[in-house]
Amino acid sequence: MAQRIVEEELALLEEVHQRLAAFTTPSVPSEAALVRELETLRDEIREGTKLEDRPALLQQWDRQSALLRQLRSAERPGELDVRSPYFAHLRIRERGREQDILLGKTQRLLPGLPIVDWRNAPVSRIFYRYRQGEAYEEEIAGRTREGEVTVRRTVTIRDGALRRVEAPEGVFERDDTAAEGWRRIDQDGVRLGGGEGAALRAHDIGAPATRKLGAGGQRLRRRADRHLPDIAALIDPAQFELIAKPSSGYVVIRGTAGSGKTTVALHRIAWLAFAEPAFDSAATLVVVFSPALRQYVSHVLPALGVEHVQVRTFHDWAAEQRRRLLPRLPRETREDAPAVVTRLKLHPVLDAALAEQVRRTPAEPRPRQVIDDWASTLGDAALLESVIAREAPGAFSPAEIRRAVDWQRARYEELRAWMRGEPESQAFLDAEDDAVLLRAWQHRIGDLPAPQGGALRYRHVAIDEVQDFSPLEIQVLLDCLDPRRSLTLAGDTQQHLVEHGGFISWTDFLARLGLTGTAVDTLEISYRCSREIATFASGLLGPLREDPTPPRTVRSGPPVELFRFTDHGAAIAFLADALTDLSQHEPLASVAILAPTPALSALYHEGLRAAEVPKLRRVIQQDFCFAPGIEVTEIEQVKGLEFDYVIVIEASTAYFPDTPAARRRLHVAATRAIHQLWLTSVGTPAAAVREQLASRS
Repeated sequence: MAQRIVEEELALLEEVHQRLAAFTTPSVPSEAALVRELETLRDEIREGTKLEDRPALLQQWDRQSALLRQLRSAERPGELDVRSPYFAHLRIRERGREQDILLGKTQRLLPGLPIVDWRNAPVSRIFYRYRQGEAYEEEIAGRTREGEVTVRRTVTIRDGALRRVEAPEGVFERDDTAAEGWRRIDQDGVRLGGGEGAALRAHDIGAPATRKLGAGGQRLRRRADRHLPDIAALIDPAQFELIAKPSSGYVVIRGTAGSGKTTVALHRIAWLAFAEPAFDSAATLVVVFSPALRQYVSHVLPALGVEHVQVRTFHDWAAEQRRRLLPRLPRETREDAPAVVTRLKLHPVLDAALAEQVRRTPAEPRPRQVIDDWASTLGDAALLESVIAREAPGAFSPAEIRRAVDWQRARYEELRAWMRGEPESQAFLDAEDDAVLLRAWQHRIGDLPAPQGGALRYRHVAIDEVQDFSPLEIQVLLDCLDPRRSLTLAGDTQQHLVEHGGFISWTDFLARLGLTGTAVDTLEISYRCSREIATFASGLLGPLREDPTPPRTVRSGPPVELFRFTDHGAAIAFLADALTDLSQHEPLASVAILAPTPALSALYHEGLRAAEVPKLRRVIQQDFCFAPGIEVTEIEQVKGLEFDYVIVIEASTAYFPDTPAARRRLHVAATRAIHQLWLTSVGTPAAAVREQLASRS
């Protein structure tokens, strides 16, 4: 069976190469020839032709000009990469006849052996929705097609050569040391990739080993290269249904960590851009929570053929708009606002308070009035108490409102002095003020203006990690959508880290945005983590779990382990040995060492550096390089990212008390791991960790 599958795919690839070599791209008119002809016509018209000849020449000029415009605006077929022409092989049987169909990124309708673009070919639905051996029924090109999937395989073709075949019968990999040049390896389940910049996975599992990192009862073989399987070949039917939804309206995606929420949001943009090229423009905005995720997404989208979409953190986007519209205000922000002030400025009630301020204070709609609305709303205790009593009873006590109002009034006096140019005066805004001011503008004036004039309008907005944004921030973006209201929201309440963001539940969140009744689609399978990691991470949430059962996974791996030490020096020595060993037998592995505080990150980084652990990097401001190596940072910096191995240091009660916030932080840290998760503790292990380890024994 193994040899037959490999031989079949090798023969298929050879046939594709031969047909591509003989394939003639349909000829198109030469732009250069048309330009030369137009130049000739222009000269003839200028040189003064006979009066009776001018109408014919002008008519010819118009005809050739129209042809040139049509040629320049026509969509050219993409260039097919002959080194990797397709990534999937589908064979279907209909009415007793079989047909082979190949899925790639560029369409080439070779006679009897078509290569179709996975984004727009209707037949690609069969590949994504059905497994090998399943019967299908799909409406394609206006007619119902019924049949059976007889072959469904993904392949890795690199430099024109077949390197890997993944089929239900097994996984087969090129191995020049093997007698037949190929070997069968154990299949470790479906994995979601992401192209360059994603975590680097080891693909197969070898013989049992010792308790070394990368072992835990199983040793992960070192990858021979940094290439990942084409992600489009790994999209499951549920994800595909979301990707292919209509371009107008709202798509709301929730799912456990590693279930592919970001993958779906990005591939949805690629899908929309293929159908309507105008989506691949600055009129499409991807909003992410962190600079690290922005860097990752900015790397992935071009790999999907999307070149011109904006990828911004919300805070960068909001700051840019606020500085452009209200240039008199300070550019710098402070970081020392009391927690109650931050919570108020992110709470949904503030949007209602701004609306109330504008309603009760008729005034000329101009920027100066926007600033006054912002200051008046946050400085009016009676207004805030009234709106809170109506919209969110008990959300703030009178004392908390008074502290927030006093802070705002004092800062506003500083701002007024600074704007008057008084000597030695200083003024800053809070980071949350950008969104509040933009929302005040929308309430008072209306649409945010675009730099080039007119209203700022987006054709599509995709927001990732939506649970860590406030409804007020999302509302600012919603009011920048064009009439299509094309929006993708993706998030997971169990990964909620911003305590003051105002996100309580999907129902409450959507109601606050005026989206009551919008369907929330759930991705239920965690592709990132092994079963052991997913079960452990889900258990860390305790009563915060949305589902009492662990998430569904596609593979098993080593057990999660906790290592206890008497001091940090012993922990660093242990990790230095393990990480040095790992770097030797898995040089392409990506490792994250996650600490609860910057001080601990610095301590462990310095200790491991002194131990000469190779490829060690300290990440301070989310400057991840997405390359093999060991990165030391804090938990908050890795939201949305993933690594082959994760080590959570000092998972103790001192840093992770038994609170909802601490449980979610541990959950986020644990779910960054693909293959293996370790925890260390010098102090008493956190209650959530102890519970999970006890339940396993």
